[in-house]
Amino acid sequence: MSDGLKPIAGFGGTFSSMFRKPVTEQYPEERRPSLPRTHGRHQLNRYDDGLEKCIGCELCAWACPADAICVEGADNTDEERFSPGERYGRVYQINYLRCIGCGLCVEACPTRALTMTGDYEIVGTSRESMIYEKDRLLAPLGDDMTAPPHPMADGARPENYYRGDVGPDGMR
Repeated sequence: MSDGLKPIAGFGGTFSSMFRKPVTEQYPEERRPSLPRTHGRHQLNRYDDGLEKCIGCELCAWACPADAICVEGADNTDEERFSPGERYGRVYQINYLRCIGCGLCVEACPTRALTMTGDYEIVGTSRESMIYEKDRLLAPLGDDMTAPPHPMADGARPENYYRGDVGPDGMR
């Protein structure tokens, strides 16, 4: 091709796409399912009997580069037990105005208490509504789960929970 025709040849892509029908997504009326590895809203998980997996170690807050997570741990007692270990996350907050969705908090969690769901539609009408508290982050209770606080399964130790040896009806 001669040097004089090279600028005109560049318009070939433009002219070939000029008469195509545009691709328009009808969002939010038609929502596509999110991909399996989408980093969306965080979720605090539970064990099969309803106890929380979060042990209040604050490693997720330390790992967060945007300083979007605030965790305050507290001690479990025999009267009020929220997790199988010695501690639980009494206060758990994620500020989605600061969160960059990197997932480093999920990687830092030693008990897999924190995961990310495919729910990427995180919107709010005020700054306060974008700070998710523990009540909005906890996974919903299943049919055979009991809301904490409640004691560990009969004969169970924290290690049984961490290994997955405790089901909704007690020890396996």
